[in-house]
Amino acid sequence: MVSGAPDAARREAERKLELRKRLDEIERDLNSRAPENMPEPSLERVRQVMELLGDPQDAFPVIHLTGTNGKTTTTRVIERILREIGLNTGRMTSPHLHDLRERIAFNGQPIDPEKFVATYDEVLPYVQIVDERSVAEGGPRTTYFELLVIIAYAAFADAPVDVAIVEVGLGGLWDATNVADGKVAVITPISLDHTRLLGDTVEEIATEKRAIIKPGALAVIGRQLPEVDEVIREHVVEVEATMLREDEAFLVTERDQAVGGQQLTVQGLAAVYPDLFVPLFGEYQAHNVATAIAAVEAFIGGGEQPLDLELLQSALAAVTSPGRLEIVRRSPTVLVDAAHNAGGAIALAEALTDSFAFTHLVGVLAVLADKDAESMLQTLEPVLDEVVVTRNSSPRSLSAHSLGELATEIFGEDRVHIEPVLVDALDRAAALADAAGVGAGVVATGSIMTAADVRALLGKSDET
Repeated sequence: MVSGAPDAARREAERKLELRKRLDEIERDLNSRAPENMPEPSLERVRQVMELLGDPQDAFPVIHLTGTNGKTTTTRVIERILREIGLNTGRMTSPHLHDLRERIAFNGQPIDPEKFVATYDEVLPYVQIVDERSVAEGGPRTTYFELLVIIAYAAFADAPVDVAIVEVGLGGLWDATNVADGKVAVITPISLDHTRLLGDTVEEIATEKRAIIKPGALAVIGRQLPEVDEVIREHVVEVEATMLREDEAFLVTERDQAVGGQQLTVQGLAAVYPDLFVPLFGEYQAHNVATAIAAVEAFIGGGEQPLDLELLQSALAAVTSPGRLEIVRRSPTVLVDAAHNAGGAIALAEALTDSFAFTHLVGVLAVLADKDAESMLQTLEPVLDEVVVTRNSSPRSLSAHSLGELATEIFGEDRVHIEPVLVDALDRAAALADAAGVGAGVVATGSIMTAADVRALLGKSDET
């Protein structure tokens, strides 16, 4: 008898090839639309598609997050705790590191390729109806990010999930994710970023971001500048929400360095949680964790029901945040960090001083052209002994030569090395660290794309 195994293997290979083609087609469609750095400030297109689909965003409760820095980590920590509790979770974060399917996750895993394709096929006819209507009226088509949000909400409703933890793409007021009403709204620290789109002051930016706080919601607010605090508070009062502010309603009471991370005690909304090991570095991550714990307490019991300590300890010990002060290689130690604005650079500089004891630290820096590279360089200069400037794979990346000129003004010529190709820059930095001797290290930063590119070069692209 002739075995059917070869035929089965051939059919499976053909199926995978066809699936890959479909994924490529979908990505081409997404890339043909207005990109994330050029959003169209309106919720109308997404609202229209949602209505045609039967408003899937109303089929599950939402924890909605915004802020300037710390959103993705806080989202991931919230999701990990809720999974440990036993809930089926949907998670949306952005941008992605390696594969756009990372943005839409079920129970911690990127959406299955078949599910992604099927959901895209399901929503596309409705998107096309809205696109045709919008273009006929002189408006734009649904954007890259808007379509991803539509896919995410439709997939979450179809699963179904018990809760969706959703990070905004940009701002809040007209961010596509804001068609959903969060039972809990979380705002991580706000600072200057995306000023071209959100405003030139932190007050203006806060005004955009605070709009995710809906009437009656529980608003969990991380540490903010006083002027930001006041803008958020005004909105909370206006929509009759409840403000749960760090240092008032919850706080980190103890923090110690530990091998591979840090040990925390957190005063939550409903209880004190001691002996929490978290495999994340930096004081700012401790505050992200405290904010996440408060958000879960707010969601589960309105802030009045303590979480099980052993369950919380187990969840936090398993937390990951790829690309956020992540060790991706040893000998020499190579860290990647997605800091891409002044606030992120400040947090990175403080964390490098706080959590590591490098004898000599070499930076690999590639920054997008629309970011404040000068401020980032000035912030990182005291903690970097040398810097290798380069460019990442984004077409928006600042040239190595231009970045090198800025770096030379701040670091001095002797401390700056220019390598136009990222892999060469990484090799150069590793060689400089090796030459400096035991205890030297490398940190690659400046953009989420920089972190992603270095992770891929070092074989970490499948760990998200």
